[in-house]
Amino acid sequence: MISLLPSILSTLVIAEFVVGNFANVFIALVNGIDWVKGRKMSCADQILTALAVSRTGLLWVILLNWYATMCNPAFYCSVVSTFAYVVWIVSNHFSLWLSASLSILYLLKIANFSSLFFLHLKWKAKRVVFTILLGSLAFLVCHLSVTGIDEKMQIRACEGNITLVINMEDIVRLSNVTVFIIVHAIPFSMSLMALLLLFFSLWKHLKKMQLSGKGSQDASTKVHIRAMQTVISFLLLFVIHFVAQITSMWNSNILKNNSVGILCQFLGFLYSSSHSFILIWVNRKLRQTLGSFLWQLRCWLKETE
Repeated sequence: MISLLPSILSTLVIAEFVVGNFANVFIALVNGIDWVKGRKMSCADQILTALAVSRTGLLWVILLNWYATMCNPAFYCSVVSTFAYVVWIVSNHFSLWLSASLSILYLLKIANFSSLFFLHLKWKAKRVVFTILLGSLAFLVCHLSVTGIDEKMQIRACEGNITLVINMEDIVRLSNVTVFIIVHAIPFSMSLMALLLLFFSLWKHLKKMQLSGKGSQDASTKVHIRAMQTVISFLLLFVIHFVAQITSMWNSNILKNNSVGILCQFLGFLYSSSHSFILIWVNRKLRQTLGSFLWQLRCWLKETE
């Protein structure tokens, strides 16, 4: 049973890789085709397209890591591993911050508050999202800098300069963990704040509807609920993703267990693929396009039979 576990997890990893790539490529293609046709791409569609591209890169890096773990450990030489880790940092960074920016955009577009400050942010929603993404680049630079220092330390360790490595090892490890936590904690906090404010906005809206004697199933309520479902799904998958990354770091340094490593990769695929399908489901244009594509595919399969 234990020997079968890596095989089962590997099969699930490959399946999620295929499904996740389909979802992300589908999002990018639909929005890209609309943009090429001359239609104006909304801020939400721009974020969705960039998010799909970043998650596609993330999926390929995880697949590369799975291949090196299960099939060809020698393939993961220092140059390849460094390049893959840098690509993972960049893809993971934008995947997290774009998702958080999408949550903030939903909040600004959907929620209704009478605060002048909120109304100002609502009017400047696109600029707010751009500022958030621009500010996040500072954390990306810090993360890449720490990675570069860590790589130089490993090279010096191989050259025999152990004293410098021992003196700097604890500082670099602490810096790496600190940046890793900050890069993950801030987008999580932003999305959580957006969820709470959306919930409060929905509560105020429902209370207003009850006082006016109208039903609760109006368009605004449905939009609130769909946005909250999107943010909740991101937060849940985010927690799973974060725990998987922490476990993967611990496993690579202490356990070195292939089954644990593949499980972490499976959870990484779960985050990058499942949330993309949720984004398709809550977006009317993407949902209708996917339904039309599946219907045409079904008709084509019937004709070929």
